Amino acid sequence: MTKFLKRVTLFSLLSLQTIGLIAGDLSLLNVSYDPTRELYAEYNKMFVDYWKAKTGEELKIKQSHGGSGKQARSVIDGLEADIVTLALAYDIDIIASKGLISRDWAKSLPNNSTPYTSTIVFVVRKGNPKKIKDWDDLINPNIGVITPNPKTSGGARWNYLAAWSFADKKFNKDKAKVMAFMKTLFKNVPVLDSGARGSSTTFAKNEIGDVLLTWENESFLILDEFGKDKFEVVFPSRSILAEPPVALVETNAQKHKTLEASKAYLKSLYSEPAQEIIAKHGYRPRSATAFKKYETKFPKIEMVTIDADFGGWVNAQKDHFADGASFDQIFAK
Repeated sequence: MTKFLKRVTLFSLLSLQTIGLIAGDLSLLNVSYDPTRELYAEYNKMFVDYWKAKTGEELKIKQSHGGSGKQARSVIDGLEADIVTLALAYDIDIIASKGLISRDWAKSLPNNSTPYTSTIVFVVRKGNPKKIKDWDDLINPNIGVITPNPKTSGGARWNYLAAWSFADKKFNKDKAKVMAFMKTLFKNVPVLDSGARGSSTTFAKNEIGDVLLTWENESFLILDEFGKDKFEVVFPSRSILAEPPVALVETNAQKHKTLEASKAYLKSLYSEPAQEIIAKHGYRPRSATAFKKYETKFPKIEMVTIDADFGGWVNAQKDHFADGASFDQIFAK
């Protein structure tokens, strides 16, 4: 073999090895809802190190964030998520209905594939100048309420149902009175952002409104980022148990050859190191050990559930957020 041919052969082998290395690099996409940026930024670093130690593979994890309903639609429309970590089960069910996710996805991991929980709280300006203590206060005419749009935001749907459950109890299930309460509340909403993080910006940075309805974890982030000297958290007398689920987008993961890494990514969310990261970022961990370590962050409040109080997400969506349902009725001009 001539030196030239040897060089060509060597170059070809090196090229094939390079291509093989590139092909061997794994990259998976986690499509998530608005306020999880900080949580997954830290968790991803932990999981990349874990995966490298376990398999020797370099793993890259990409994130996409936005309103949960909007994110679900993006996946259906072609955003090739390997996994989704969304705000509510209904959004994952919609993706599953298109054949991208197994219809029994909720059974694949503990707690119906919800590795953490949260709830809905109020953020007010320091000193609480408008004396906002509970949902009743949100219908006063001089109160500006900031909440996202339930049509695009999962957090907004939790906000809406938490307010509805309070009114439902207050008015002994008198629907006309509950609807009147909700209509008055939304008259006090000056702007509907598409997601929870957008509403946080509207309230905290742009200084619009007197109270922000938001995830518990997002309220902690606002205090950390903007200062406890500017804002404080109010826990209402009654809220809702929010259970944000996670799921494997099998069709895409198989296509990208990330099936095993994606499964491990979701399973690892239940590990003790991950549960501690979850608690650190203001989500209520499933692990009793992690919860106990951070329990002073999480006051005990009365919480209704989507299944017991609203008949599950299919019924909640139909009754409240579908076209012509209660939200459209109370928000109509």
